[in-house]
Amino acid sequence: MRIGFIVNDIRTEEEGYTTTRLGMEAVNRGHEVWVMGVSDLTYDPDEQVKGWAHSAPKKNYKNTKGYLGDLQSKKAVAEEITVDDLDILMLRNDPAEDFERPWAQSAPVLFGRVAMRHGVIVLNDPNGLAKATNKMYFQLFPEEVRPRTVITRDARKIKAFAKEEGGKIVLKPLQGSGGRNVFLVRPDDISNLNQIIEAVSRDGYVIAQEYLPAAEQGDMRLFIMNGQPLRQKGKYAAFRRVRTGDDMRSNIHAGGKIAQAVVGDEALRIAEIVRPKIAQDGMFLVGLDIVGDKLMEINVFSPGGLGSARRLEGVNFLTAVIQALERKVQYMAYYRRNFDNVEMATL
Repeated sequence: MRIGFIVNDIRTEEEGYTTTRLGMEAVNRGHEVWVMGVSDLTYDPDEQVKGWAHSAPKKNYKNTKGYLGDLQSKKAVAEEITVDDLDILMLRNDPAEDFERPWAQSAPVLFGRVAMRHGVIVLNDPNGLAKATNKMYFQLFPEEVRPRTVITRDARKIKAFAKEEGGKIVLKPLQGSGGRNVFLVRPDDISNLNQIIEAVSRDGYVIAQEYLPAAEQGDMRLFIMNGQPLRQKGKYAAFRRVRTGDDMRSNIHAGGKIAQAVVGDEALRIAEIVRPKIAQDGMFLVGLDIVGDKLMEINVFSPGGLGSARRLEGVNFLTAVIQALERKVQYMAYYRRNFDNVEMATL
């Protein structure tokens, strides 16, 4: 299997990233693995997508530190490859991390669409990802699993919503990730609400959301693969993120801690409710962030944390992901690369 990963920038990848772990797992299983940054892509006059890509020189790695070290060093095999000749192209860039390079946010989706024409399996499906470039995508899922939400730049509407919610709401930017510019507004903060709204709205639209008391215990990341909760050897690929101190954010970048998750009936019910939409949009690998009986976010761009789930559950979920890709490549061989990408994404 020839597999390519598109990331924001190879130089900024880290050994703990899920993309790095997937790349090493694929190499160790004997596959040809190439990694490209967003700026490394080209559409040539021959109507093919090319990419300046890096591949690790060894056939087996004991840890991601060694794998990434080789990939980012002069030891790496570096050459221009024809993306159209790959079996799998995984779009693992995070548009929210490219706020200083607006052109880079949608580039992988655009190039991925072209590669798809020649039978490359592109995951997650680029047309599905195009719908999910910001958190508005979340509002397309059934309201039964979502917190009450207002999305606006009108401070008056946000204040009215805060009043309806008893003065306690969460504010965050429509475009963003990692817990940046996320505020918990309490009744005592109403006098400062204008300043908070101004700070969040610098990035565009503001999401005002009802506060869920269950968030005090943190949230759970549950991975969905092929439209179903990812499960291996009887264990679910999941973990809890627990906030620390008075910080309401449980994101790992914001200081949150991880702990083992208990995937109960409520979480599985939420996964079943969102499954049709995820499958419809060709989302192969997704991270659901769940608080109590509500879904807080759906991560379709580069969902991370499979390494954490592996460490806590003692199961290598990365193997399950690569095996799923191997099966898709076999399917495409049977059908001579003539199969709809959206349907292939969740088969």
